Amino acid sequence: MPDSPYSLITARGTDAHSFLQGQLSNDIDLVPEKEPLLAAWCNPKGRVICLMRVTRIDDGYGLLVPDDLADEVTRRLLTFRFRARVEFGTQAVNTVQLGLSGSVEEQLLKHLRAGIPEIRLAQTEKFTPHMLNLDLLGAIDFEKGCYTGQEIVARTHYRGATKRRTLRFQSAEPVAAGDKVADGKRDIGEVLNAIGTDLLAVIPTDRADEALSVNGVSIEHIPLPYM
Repeated sequence: MPDSPYSLITARGTDAHSFLQGQLSNDIDLVPEKEPLLAAWCNPKGRVICLMRVTRIDDGYGLLVPDDLADEVTRRLLTFRFRARVEFGTQAVNTVQLGLSGSVEEQLLKHLRAGIPEIRLAQTEKFTPHMLNLDLLGAIDFEKGCYTGQEIVARTHYRGATKRRTLRFQSAEPVAAGDKVADGKRDIGEVLNAIGTDLLAVIPTDRADEALSVNGVSIEHIPLPYM
């Protein structure tokens, strides 16, 4: 496990605030002075490109993203910049800068057990914010103005059309992110994050308490605190 699996994308310039406000799912005005604000960056179809933890820096904003997504996210942000006066940079971060107590793996396990998802390169643009429970985690502001993918995200929310969610499970043996969740007859979902025998998986919510498995390994549903 590296010192930190994250990189910090910096956004600086007179239009940094308005640019991010028009791209991210959460309200940039709510970014606190210390604790980061969880937000999603979606594509126009409402699929999550990445999850960001947004912080304030001296002359702009810091966007904490998984390190394997940092270069791609920076490149794609630049394609949306047009004439906005905002500059992007990327820098490595360590556990001290992240404000972590204990190891990175301990922190990631804590997030997993709390139902806070992680999106890495292999999972980008596969899930909607609702599938990742971002509406339940306060990562979407439904009162702010438009942002990329907002129309589809809002329509899903107000129509109550979310049938698949991120749920927590315990497995009999370790499994891996990307493995399929099966009901004995067919695949019904996918492992999102896994650490040891703890995992998050995106599946239909009405199948959570059935006899499910991953690669033949049985999994048991563990209710999340916010659901």
